[in-house]
Amino acid sequence: MNTSKLYVGNLSYKADEQTLADLFKQAGEVTSAKIIVDKMSGRSKGFGFVEMATTEEAAKAIEMFNNFSYMERQLVVNEAKPQEKKSFGDRGDRFSRRDSR
Repeated sequence: MNTSKLYVGNLSYKADEQTLADLFKQAGEVTSAKIIVDKMSGRSKGFGFVEMATTEEAAKAIEMFNNFSYMERQLVVNEAKPQEKKSFGDRGDRFSRRDSR
């Protein structure tokens, strides 16, 4: 593990960033906790990210909280993957198939 940023999935829609941070403080110092919300409705999407101060604390948090029952839901906690850049102008190969006839 080479990152201290964790993905936290299957979050209860009742969870907020403060309670999430408080939970993960049991594993070490939390530098940030963010729950992802829908832009239109403002409701939680049921997942978020927690950043721990060290990779050791992040590993401990995964061990402690992956499959942990929190607010009646089984959490999914693992190392966060880098966000992929979205290319808004890219249409993929949808048109290349038509051109290759």
